[in-house]
Amino acid sequence: MLASRALVRGLQSGFWRRVSTSSAAWAAHTHDVDVVDCSIPQYNNRLDTPLPDVPFVQNLTAEQKKLKEKEKGSWTELTKEEKLALYRLTHELSFAEMRQGSKEWMTVLGGVFIFLGFTGLLVWWQRIYVYGDVPHTLSPESVAQQTQRMIDMRVNPVHGFSNKWDYEKKQWK
Repeated sequence: MLASRALVRGLQSGFWRRVSTSSAAWAAHTHDVDVVDCSIPQYNNRLDTPLPDVPFVQNLTAEQKKLKEKEKGSWTELTKEEKLALYRLTHELSFAEMRQGSKEWMTVLGGVFIFLGFTGLLVWWQRIYVYGDVPHTLSPESVAQQTQRMIDMRVNPVHGFSNKWDYEKKQWK
């Protein structure tokens, strides 16, 4: 018994030493993290602000820069694909694409059904293995005996149970 306590204490202190060292904590945070500066405008797809403050693509490739130069000229010279490419430089999604629903409701509904199924199995298991048989006091004969005893004792004669029994006729009012 004493040896097992010493073993548990040794494991706990070793575990705590391993968790609490600053070198382990530092090693967990050495990977590069993208820090977002929230003081500058950011691109977002939202229905309430369909025109974002900044364009979707901020670092343009050589082909995209050439297209932006062509944009400064006459728009009649641009093809439909080039106009669409220019739109996609500024916006990730069109307003219709933002309004398009997602299939996330199926996942949520599936999770709800899984939860309800698991709950049903748990209730079924409890009814079989946890709860016993119904007590004999809930049988119709026992309930009738209890009712008759309450009537005989004149329980709550003003506003309650015995108030609804006619003692002279021996029947319910």
